[in-house]
Amino acid sequence: MALDDILDDAPQLRPSLKSISAEYATARKQGERAYRKAVADGQYPYLPALEEFFPGGSSDVGVPIGIMEIFLSQVVGTKTRGRQEAFACNFMPILDGDSEFAAKWEALVRAQETEGIRDAVKVYEYLWKFYVLEGNKRVSVLKYLKMPMILADITRVMPKDEDEELVKAYYEFDKFFRCAPLYEIIFTKEGSYERLAELLNQDLNNKWDPQIVRDLSYAFSVFSAAYDAKYGEKQKLTPSEAFLVYLSYYYKEEPLSASRELVEKRIDKLRTEFEIQSSENPLQIQENPNLKEPATLASRILPKLYSAKKPLKATFLYETSPEDSSWFYGHELGRNRLQELFEGVLETEAVSHCLEESEIRDAIDKAVEAGSELIFTTSPTQIEETMRAAVHFPQVRFMNCSINLSHGAVRTYYGRMHEAKFLMGVLAGSLTENHKIGYVADYPIFGAVSRINAFAIGAAMADPEAEVYVTWTSLKDSDWKEELTSKGARMISGPDLIKPSEKSRDYGLYRIDEGGTVHNLAMPVWDWGKYYELIVRSILNGNYDKEDAPKAGTALNYWWGMASGVIDVILSQNLSYYSQKMIDIYRRALINETFHPFDGELRSKDGVMHAADAGPLTNVEMITMNWLNDNVIGEVPPPEKLTDAGKNAVRISGLDLSGEGK
Repeated sequence: MALDDILDDAPQLRPSLKSISAEYATARKQGERAYRKAVADGQYPYLPALEEFFPGGSSDVGVPIGIMEIFLSQVVGTKTRGRQEAFACNFMPILDGDSEFAAKWEALVRAQETEGIRDAVKVYEYLWKFYVLEGNKRVSVLKYLKMPMILADITRVMPKDEDEELVKAYYEFDKFFRCAPLYEIIFTKEGSYERLAELLNQDLNNKWDPQIVRDLSYAFSVFSAAYDAKYGEKQKLTPSEAFLVYLSYYYKEEPLSASRELVEKRIDKLRTEFEIQSSENPLQIQENPNLKEPATLASRILPKLYSAKKPLKATFLYETSPEDSSWFYGHELGRNRLQELFEGVLETEAVSHCLEESEIRDAIDKAVEAGSELIFTTSPTQIEETMRAAVHFPQVRFMNCSINLSHGAVRTYYGRMHEAKFLMGVLAGSLTENHKIGYVADYPIFGAVSRINAFAIGAAMADPEAEVYVTWTSLKDSDWKEELTSKGARMISGPDLIKPSEKSRDYGLYRIDEGGTVHNLAMPVWDWGKYYELIVRSILNGNYDKEDAPKAGTALNYWWGMASGVIDVILSQNLSYYSQKMIDIYRRALINETFHPFDGELRSKDGVMHAADAGPLTNVEMITMNWLNDNVIGEVPPPEKLTDAGKNAVRISGLDLSGEGK
């Protein structure tokens, strides 16, 4: 039996109209103030009705959720129009104090004071908000008494326009709710609930352990209270968004049971990260190193702080060993070159086999304990543990070899390899005999597609009939050599380098003759020694900490290229004089910025992607490019087609394939 029916049968609980206390009068004043303010602001002054959101349709069809406690702050309106005008938009009553309505409202106050309101109200939930079908007065009374929760029998109404970003996020919430029935964590960006599940070692396909759900609810309540107290109305991220940032740094370090005091300290440390994640343009991409002389006396004498007795200590972390990976072998050559250049003021060490989080953490802890002030993690997949360490050790400079990652405590560095790939594409197009060119990519991560497209554009500029067949080394159960051979491609852009332990010529740009002999034509070069030299010089002369400091609310990414000397192309001496001259002309044009591969009209198979008069693509547009040029045959593979290593790389810095990509 509903509480209103009980009151009708038990008049002793109902005060007389003359004995209405100040409770209703106070609540009514609150309602009148909210009403007047809404009118003054040009807003609807009464409660919104859910049925008004479905003109010509019905909001009656819903999914039964069951009975559970919900936050009163999320109860915002009524199901139907019938009771709208009895309440102001804040759910406070506005009818006269001598009305039957006022008497019932006052009786509910007394019932709450004596025995508590225990009957569940009936609500419809739509996009995280609740609309009352039965129990409007109960909601009003409990809101007036500042109670946080109310028991509710919930029916969910699913939104229909599934293409809208908000609706996509809500459908993901629906999956999350079936695994972890929590209403308080609200994300309006698709992918956030999946990220939350991932951080908690869960998924959105199976029910979570009830203890994890309780721990999560508790942790969020502690965090949101501390976050609201810290930022109040000035918060740029919602508590849920900020909580996701917080968990990215701290959950795996400690269970979801941190005290309010500890959470407050962590929130202070994450201030810069919150600012970056709330920024519309969080990336600050530096195309060339800062080579300016130090501006202050303190900066000019900084190198004297380092000596043979007190050198700058730098540590390099590799996922595997340099002997087993051409990628880490290149970084090791760069480290050795760095050690030679700065002998007497710099001391370096390398740590191999830092793949698992525990291995990365242990290596960083030991490096910091040994006095390292500069730590390079040389793979994008090491970024998560790197950023946690950077917040924990603010006195240490952390750099991660990746691009387009928004973390203020960690600077990233990478190369504009698309410039070298363009040159190799021009050369491939000028030398191909059957217009078929193979291209081997590694992972579908940031920057990968711009390298493919730059190569394809260069090839088409030299041979308008050129077709570029792309394949990926990270595909499951795939043999890229066999695949490209089956396509008839004899001109191939293979892996940039080979493992030091392998004897193979299938790298760089090469041509396979009729007899199967490989002829190497060109190869892109990562000069990591030069890259690391420029970074260390910026530290020694004071530019790193001063002039290179990121703007407020941005994360600094180094993305240097041929103009800086960190990227180049080596040509075979067997190439003709004219081929070498052609590549040299384009190289100088790229360095002098008189030519840009992504300037003018750009096309995919779906049509024009960039207008002829729109100017060159921005750095962010190049880095996040997810569509393939119109002369590329192949696709950007989704994660399910990748090896475990490929999936992990994509999880960290993978492309958004929700639009183009094939």
